[in-house]
Amino acid sequence: MEQIENVVEQKCFQLLKKALNFGASDLHMIPNEESYIYYFKKNSQMFEAGKLPLNLGERIISFFKFLSSLDISEKRKPQSGSFHQIFNTLKFSFRVSTLPSVFGKESLVIRLQQHDNAKLLHSLALFQTASDQIVELANNRQGLILFVGPTGSGKSTSMYSLTKYCSENLHRHVISLEDPVENNQSHLLQIQVNERSGVTYATGLKAILRHSPDVIMIGEIRDEDTAKAAIQAALTGHLVVSTIHAKDGVGAMYRLMDLGVSIDELKQTVSGIVTQSLVSVYGAKQDELSAIYEIVSDELLVQVFDSILTGKKFLMPNNLTLSYQIERGVRDGIIQSNP
Repeated sequence: MEQIENVVEQKCFQLLKKALNFGASDLHMIPNEESYIYYFKKNSQMFEAGKLPLNLGERIISFFKFLSSLDISEKRKPQSGSFHQIFNTLKFSFRVSTLPSVFGKESLVIRLQQHDNAKLLHSLALFQTASDQIVELANNRQGLILFVGPTGSGKSTSMYSLTKYCSENLHRHVISLEDPVENNQSHLLQIQVNERSGVTYATGLKAILRHSPDVIMIGEIRDEDTAKAAIQAALTGHLVVSTIHAKDGVGAMYRLMDLGVSIDELKQTVSGIVTQSLVSVYGAKQDELSAIYEIVSDELLVQVFDSILTGKKFLMPNNLTLSYQIERGVRDGIIQSNP
């Protein structure tokens, strides 16, 4: 039995190393009737990387659940957790998520992230005028800055980069509240939501506010409690940075209103909304993508509020939209494609 466990452990770490060497952002293990197929996700695309016998796949998932302090015996409910590991002297975070499938087997997704690898916002952005504008938003002492876009568009990366700027350049005390902590960062004091231990977004925020923060990062606004926590923190004189799933800036406003935030609260708190996308750039390394940003702030933000109150449709100036920037980049020979 011990020999089998050693083989399973070795196979688990081999899979992670293989995924890291591939430059994957995620490792997926998906069961069918005959085997587990594992995929590496890179630049929002799935690449089949191999197959495993069902019994070995189940043992591997159980080992990853063990590393993540999940309930190994529970296979009928979704679970999520994380663990940390060192490869080639570099520290990595692995966020684990399991989901039961129709075949009576669990599927697995692991998000792979290197510790403390927040880059400067200017190095992420394709156009520096956009990153300058985002940095200018961070110079405010209070308010709410939202990053929006689909999964895999780089919202969290931009958010970590912005908080790094706040900490290192503006010398502000930054505390994050995340569920779960996706990536360990030395410039942040990171707090993880743990509802079983009584650490919800609401209680976590109250504790954070007593810890004298200048900037509060909330991993994602996904429900009413989180939305209220973000608004409350911004109203009490803090700069709050968060993400929300929406198509664009106007969509983010309506999403917050759906979560119980009033238009008056939005007008008092929202400083800017940043919609982003990732693009491949000529001359960059194969696995390096640049970010382009569509920013709603200042006068455009006033126009958005007016459109919500009057029912008139808000039209983003064409030269500031993501689609225009992509077209311009392709036309100028800068952008290869939009992944």
